[in-house]
Amino acid sequence: MRIGLAQINTIVGDLAGNSQRILAAYRTLVAQGAELVLFPELVVCGYPPWDLLFKKRFIADVEQATRTIAAQIGPVPALIGYTEANTTGHGRAAFNAAAFCLNGKIVASARKCLLPTYDVFDEDRYFEAATQPTIVEYGGLRLGLTICEDIWIHPLVPTRRLYDLDPVKWLRDQRIDLLLNLSASPWRLGINAVRRTLVADAARACGCPAAYCNSVGGNDELIFEGRSVVCDAQGKVLGGLAAFREDLQVIDLAAAGPALIHPTYEQEELADAYDALVLGVRDYAQKTGFKKALIALSGGIDSALTAVLAAEALGPKNIIGVSLPSVISSQHSKDDARILAENLGIEYHTLSIADTVAAAEQTLEPLFAGRPRDIAEENIQARARGLIMMAISNKFGALLLTTGNKSELAVGYCTLYGDMCGGLAVISDVFKMQVYALSRWINRHREIIPASSIEKPPSAELRPNQTDQDSLPPYEILDAILKGYVEQGLSRADLVAQGYDQTVVNDIVRKVDLNEYKRKQAAPGLKITSLAFGVGRRIPIVQKYVN
Repeated sequence: MRIGLAQINTIVGDLAGNSQRILAAYRTLVAQGAELVLFPELVVCGYPPWDLLFKKRFIADVEQATRTIAAQIGPVPALIGYTEANTTGHGRAAFNAAAFCLNGKIVASARKCLLPTYDVFDEDRYFEAATQPTIVEYGGLRLGLTICEDIWIHPLVPTRRLYDLDPVKWLRDQRIDLLLNLSASPWRLGINAVRRTLVADAARACGCPAAYCNSVGGNDELIFEGRSVVCDAQGKVLGGLAAFREDLQVIDLAAAGPALIHPTYEQEELADAYDALVLGVRDYAQKTGFKKALIALSGGIDSALTAVLAAEALGPKNIIGVSLPSVISSQHSKDDARILAENLGIEYHTLSIADTVAAAEQTLEPLFAGRPRDIAEENIQARARGLIMMAISNKFGALLLTTGNKSELAVGYCTLYGDMCGGLAVISDVFKMQVYALSRWINRHREIIPASSIEKPPSAELRPNQTDQDSLPPYEILDAILKGYVEQGLSRADLVAQGYDQTVVNDIVRKVDLNEYKRKQAAPGLKITSLAFGVGRRIPIVQKYVN
């Protein structure tokens, strides 16, 4: 059989637009000789729909859109992800389902068995689980239909299984001829090898080829990279689709030649991170209606990396860079900001905040009289910049991008209503050492980010001669502690046992816990790691647990 993989980029809730993309992809793949076309999970409504599913007409509207699509499907079947109403009278209102469409009708509906509730997933909130997978007979073959999590049979925690049901084992026992999986699996660093193993293992377990079609595109904080794949019965890859872009490919299960693997299917990790962030920025801006983006350029490495990603995502002519020097801003920072803008070819302006800061301090002087200068005065500079950048954003309708990294956000090294102002936190899931690695990777062929932005000691420049290491440990140590505490859930004792200084550990953990209130007010950020601040991490602001 020749399987057509329709790896397309949809918008959550855009039923009409998504339907057009589905039918266009179907027709293209049929014209290329596909004998069956496979789409991603919930492709009709986009993934994740979240609480749209609680709107009274949403499930019915998705079903109607799916029937309308099915009416235009001919003798080549299509397997299309959608929401199916649960009419049993008990349980959740809908099933996460796949419509097997043929000759103008939905001839079968397969329902998802395993509903994930970890990390960013909360599917048990919305969907009723099926008790077993669905098998459809077509063309003399028994097709096993699964949806995303249904093939994640390896325990995510080595000592614990998440589910009692094993859909892959059940299908193996039913002796299927082909395993099909519709997926909407968000990308994170390192996930491609995991998914490839899952698909290959499922194929070997069932003793038949397996085809996996994944979503692509950015939806809010989540980035889906595609990388759909087909494996033969021995787990060998027959075809691997593009990463971080739409792709339509027909894979012949009987082909004896070389595998049809897109050049980006396997690429280095830094290329993945770069492509993911670019896609996340592009889709967030375009899907929310923004044509331009706005960035405060400090001359530092974080704003430089954000500007490079934005220019790649939206085009240099659609990026506005603004330098906002204060009376204590260094000349090298101002020079680095200007050079970066010239290297990128973006619009660039310099607006001094000196008068704005002075006016604020003059207004506050009667109340602050007799008190020493401290962080309150320092933060006036950051908040003056936030005020001005938001005014520019409002005036020109440009999306303001925040430039704080994950290390800073973790310990609260950021200012509410200052540098945290904006609509999208582009690198909020990128640790500082990853910022350095990405910046050097960007400069691998020519200098785009000024070398001095990479080499100089990082500083917020809120007071003379300030550096980040005045109040933080070296970023190599900070990032390692944060990965342990935030991503791995390690305790202070665990971190000290790994060799980190107890005083440093206690200070960092205290800062992480105290600054939860800031992160709750931060702009949505693009997720690239196993655990990002945002929907996948739900820590109470008011809590007293110390470990």
